[in-house]
Amino acid sequence: MIVCFGPGPKFKGGIAQYNTALARALKDEGAEVTIVSWTQQYPAIIPREFVDKASRSDFLEGYDIPVKYLTNWNDPRTWWATAKAIAALKPDKVIIQWYNPTQGIPLNTIAKHLRKHTKAEILFDLHFVAAKEQSSLDARLTRMALRHGHSFIVHAYKTAEELKALLPDVAFELTLDGKRSGEDRVTSGESGRMRSAPDSPLVTHHSILKLYHPIYTLFKPDPAFDKEAWKAQHHLRKHVFLFFGFIRKYKGLHYCIEAFAELAKKRDDVSLMIVGERFWQTVDQSKLSTKLKNAVFGTLKRLFLKKADDERDYDPLAMIEQLGLKDQTLVVDRFIPNEDVPPYFQAADTIVLFYETATPSGVESLSYNFKLPAVATRVGHFPETITDGFNGYLATPKDIADIVRVMNASIEKPIPRENVVEATKTMSWANYAKAVLNG
Repeated sequence: MIVCFGPGPKFKGGIAQYNTALARALKDEGAEVTIVSWTQQYPAIIPREFVDKASRSDFLEGYDIPVKYLTNWNDPRTWWATAKAIAALKPDKVIIQWYNPTQGIPLNTIAKHLRKHTKAEILFDLHFVAAKEQSSLDARLTRMALRHGHSFIVHAYKTAEELKALLPDVAFELTLDGKRSGEDRVTSGESGRMRSAPDSPLVTHHSILKLYHPIYTLFKPDPAFDKEAWKAQHHLRKHVFLFFGFIRKYKGLHYCIEAFAELAKKRDDVSLMIVGERFWQTVDQSKLSTKLKNAVFGTLKRLFLKKADDERDYDPLAMIEQLGLKDQTLVVDRFIPNEDVPPYFQAADTIVLFYETATPSGVESLSYNFKLPAVATRVGHFPETITDGFNGYLATPKDIADIVRVMNASIEKPIPRENVVEATKTMSWANYAKAVLNG
């Protein structure tokens, strides 16, 4: 029995899709799987909507995978109830999706109980270690939960190094095939790196599984899609760039728009699609409850974040009119239901990923299912998944001239779609699930 703990399929966003896809892949490999989900993932004061109320499709259709919505961040009674419910399943493995440090409070309770009262391997699937909006509490909350893990899945070497820095007294060994190491090594010091020591005292240590973000197959290309007709209907020009997903500052859309403006001065055959909702604009801002939440949330942000890290007023879409780009952009400023996603990727020629910082990108993995080459910044894991000039182009982060260069290169020297297939052929969910089960 494997428990996949994280947001269930009723939630928006890449983590919910990831948790659902992982459960499906484990089921396909013959495992018995249950998803245990949050009912509310964050403190109630956060002023945004997290539930997907638009999608009609069910990614678990055809799979006998129970989903138990149990855990409310705001109700500690549910933390204990969750831990006991998972323990009652007698799981062999519990895979916990880790993506927000505030969840360290309830997950500390849950993981600690499971560590004590079950024989399950506790795996934290780390979508980051150092938060994108780092607060003075983040490291403490992250450490509070992760200390209870037996093994850790990372999708970038950078994340592995961050984990070692967070837990300097823990002995780690990194593996690329999912095999967990036994108690046959000792730590060589504060770095957490391991060395063979057969004649030394045995020390319990922890495995880091360096894997990858698998290619999403939840979204299927439409074989009957008429790309040119769709482009004509939406007034798109010959070469189409796509920004897709939640609009967050760390994703660098402001750099993308500024660079696209420079590119558009040089050529009139380019279009930019921006498809996705503004992260902090998902609820009615005129409602009294929203105003109260904004006030309280803003106060807490000021206490724990640097002013530059508060992105609630981040509005890169305003740049489109300021830079005179309305005729060359298509903006779909809303959450896209699952069944409406494919046309945007099938109409595009290139996905844009000009992030300021990056841990694995679900959008990148989604784009590979449509064989889209990428233009990205040389940050985080992107140099590990994108070979410059082969399956995409890499630019210097925050460097507008270099971003323009790679956007133009994607047109002048287009990446063959078969290169994208070749670069990602081992990044399947089946291979990923096998690695997770390999220990």
